[in-house]
Amino acid sequence: MSGLSGFLRQNAVPVENMKTVVSGRFLDEDKKPLLWEIKCITPAEDEQIRRECLRRAPVPGQKGQFVAEVDADLYMGRLAAKCTVFPDLNDKALQDSYGVMGADSLLKAMLTPGEYAGYLDKVQELNGFDLTMDEAVEQAKN
Repeated sequence: MSGLSGFLRQNAVPVENMKTVVSGRFLDEDKKPLLWEIKCITPAEDEQIRRECLRRAPVPGQKGQFVAEVDADLYMGRLAAKCTVFPDLNDKALQDSYGVMGADSLLKAMLTPGEYAGYLDKVQELNGFDLTMDEAVEQAKN
């Protein structure tokens, strides 16, 4: 392939879903940890999540001036919820069992702080937020 043909959709290598153990506390009937499934989202979906997480923050030293900024914690929670394929975080019975409403709230209720932080790392990794440009080039060569 030369020229632009390598960029055609049919020639792009798809990002595969990741299956991973997030917590040793959720076990199947054989007492083995359940695998969670994470998917990569599109830039348009990411942009929508970012827009939903904007807040107005005052500009220091500028009375009455505000700047839009992303609430990072809210963004990361919603990103993780959007990327989660399994378990279904929108399942009413699952949300009811933890006494919460909303997929991002459910994640925070299900996981310990350390598990949650580790899960956010995996979500970012799958979506390509963990690689520098040099690492991405090196990975593409292999």
